[in-house]
Formats: sequence, structure tokens, C-alpha cells
Amino acid sequence: MRSVDLRGLALSKSGYQALLPRASMDIATAMREIEPILEQVKNGTEADLIALGEKFDGVKPASIRVPQSVIDQSLASLDLAVRSALEEAIIRITKVHSDQSRGVTKTQVVDGGTVEQRWIPVDRVGLYVPGGKAVYPSSVIMNVVPAQIAKVPSIAVASPPQLAHGGYPHPTILATCALLGIYEVYAVGGAQAVAMFAYGVDGLCESADMVTGPGNIYVAAAKRALRGKIGIDSEAGPTEIAILADESAIASEVAADLISQAEHDTIAAAVLVTTSENLIADVKRELSVRVAATKHSERITTALGGIQSALVLVDSLEQGIDVVNAYAAEHLEIIVTNPGASASKIRNAGAVFLGRFSPVSLGDYSAGSNHVLPTGGCACHSSGLSVQSFLRGVSFIEYGREAFIDIAPNVITLAQSEDLPAHGEAMSARLENLKNSKE
Repeated sequence: MRSVDLRGLALSKSGYQALLPRASMDIATAMREIEPILEQVKNGTEADLIALGEKFDGVKPASIRVPQSVIDQSLASLDLAVRSALEEAIIRITKVHSDQSRGVTKTQVVDGGTVEQRWIPVDRVGLYVPGGKAVYPSSVIMNVVPAQIAKVPSIAVASPPQLAHGGYPHPTILATCALLGIYEVYAVGGAQAVAMFAYGVDGLCESADMVTGPGNIYVAAAKRALRGKIGIDSEAGPTEIAILADESAIASEVAADLISQAEHDTIAAAVLVTTSENLIADVKRELSVRVAATKHSERITTALGGIQSALVLVDSLEQGIDVVNAYAAEHLEIIVTNPGASASKIRNAGAVFLGRFSPVSLGDYSAGSNHVLPTGGCACHSSGLSVQSFLRGVSFIEYGREAFIDIAPNVITLAQSEDLPAHGEAMSARLENLKNSKE
């Protein structure tokens, strides 16, 4: 991993960002490449989706809609230990997300004038679960649970067809859908899955109002291209971890955490920000041993050796906090003597993990938080997936006669000041009718 020494520097947010770049993702090129796919799905049939599966996933699904019998069999065949772990994750994630539910608020602005805000779920959502380098039943849970708590009436899942599993998504993904009571599942991956949910396919799949879930660059490109036609959670680029640590951190644990996220992708980012030269030296030694011994060592070596990963030395925790706030990591671990004090100063992160016993891996599966989080610095302005993601705040305005009469002159004045006289006339017409009704 490359080393970056920031000691003695007091940089702006953009200055720190320049020294800690992300891996390049050519979304613009990907968007051009997926244009014919989006068009084919928009005007196509199930046969087109089957053909795209054969082209991009190397398998020709027998059907795009996964039969319920296949889903049920996947659950029946699920390893009992895995089932137990998934069920515990569902319990914890449900507990956390249940506290995110929104109530109705009603404000009495004046006597006879109220504004009520109700939180209404989208009608239908398409949830994408990736299936490339790994299997992600955890992503099924992270997408489905908040949508269910939000009371979305119609929920569908799409995941790429797998050659090893007869053209259907991985059985563990299907089994997790069954555990959650989701039986509308499609064997579709990539941009074509997003397009299927956006446009719908006659006789196969109804269009959705929103698509959520992580994916590769082509999924991100499709989300960008179709945003507006559908709502999205985020474009979700490669995963990233930043660790803010002092001399109290244990090098073997820090190294293991960096490796854990580098395992996802060759362009995953792993950044350590620390006040300790000794910790950096010890982490380097640990990485040299651990990377070679782990299963996906080649992928991890590429990720850790990329421009997006770094070991960063700072003068103080205060400077370190400035650096991680500028970086705005998807996952931020704080492993310092007093993690709570440092955490209180964090403004920009997808999720923050406090102390040595709260690694990112815990949040990926069973902490109860959601692991669908903003990447690429988007944590400066965006949140992770939650119940709120599937809700829309709708205002219900009700003014009675006297409250209307009282405020009408103000509205007419403001309408005239904006040179929108018809707006004022919509008020004055009612005043005239009230006057005439008295006569």
C-alpha cells in the first residue's frame, strides 16, 4: 500500500480529497455501452431478457421468473447453520429499522388552518441483489426488510442467473427471499435488470417506481440513465473502508479490516488514517502475511496496491478527523482510546463503527444497521438505505373559511410581486364568491 504523509499540512477539504482519490470508474462509457441494452428491454419480451442472460452471464435461464417451487426447494436445502445466522440477522435488522418508521405530523398553522404530513410508501419497488464475485444473501435482507417495514405493497427481487445453478440466482439468495416471504424473483442481472424494473415487460414483470441495491458499474450506469423514470437509492460504486486509529489500535485487527473490504473488488478502497508511525509499520507487516494467506489474495493485492488505497500519517486526531470527514467513506471505523469523542465530530460517513469490537464485517451482516451505503464520497450529501428511502412525505393542507379570508390578501400580494396574477386571482375569485353569497 502506498503511504501518504500529511504531517505539517493543514489542507482544505478538496486538498485532502486530491491526495486520497478513488479508483476511476468510467460511468460515461458504461452509459453508452448500455444504451442498446436499455432499448432492447424497453421494447422487448422475456425472450430478450433470456438472450441477454445468455450473452452476459453465460447461461440461458429456462424462465426469467423463478418458479416458487425452486425458491421453496432452495430454502429446504439451506444449510441449517446458515439459515440460523440469516434468521438472526433478519431479527436484528428488523429491530433497528422498525425504529425508523415515520409517524403522521399535523401542524395547526392558525385557527382553522392545518398542514398534515403523511409518509406514504412507493407502490412498487425492484430490489437488485448482485451475484458476480460473491453471493450476497445479506443484500436481500438489507433491501427487503426496510421496504417491508415501510409497507411497500409490491416488492420484487432480481439477481443474475448462475450457470452453476441452472440459470437461476444462487440458492442462498432464493432461500433468503423465502425466509422474508418474497416470491417474486427474477433471474436477471446487470443493466437489463434495472431496465426491466423501470419499463416493465408485458406478461412478465410490472414496472416499478423505484430500484434499490448495489451492483457493478453497469448497474450504476443504468440507474443514472433511468433516474427520473424510476427513483433510486444511489449509484453505489466500489466499496470502501477508512479507519481512523491511534497507537492503541492492534495492527493485526486493522490489517484484517482493510483486507475484508479489499476482498470485494480490485477497485475497492482501503484507507488507514493514523497518528502512529509504529502502527503503519506494524500494519504493513501484518498485510504482507495476511494477504498471501487469504483466499482472494490476488484481488486483494490489486485493491490495496491501487491509487484508491493508502496508509495516511497525520499529526493529531483532530487532523485525522478532518481527513476522514473530507474523504467521506462508505464505512468508517474509529479505533482510538476514546472513540465516542472522535465520533461526535464525524459529519461525513455512510456508517461509523466505534471501537475494536465493531468492525465493518459486523455491519455487513448482523449489527442491525444497513450495509447499502453511499460510496465515492457521496456520504457528504447522501444517506444509506433505510425505511425512509421507500417513503414519500406528502402534505395535506386544509384551511377553513375564516383562515382563508385572513391570509388571502398576503397570497395575492406575493403573487403580484412575482408577476403571477392568476395565482392571486385563484384567491380573489373565492373572496368574490364569498362576498356575493352574502349579498
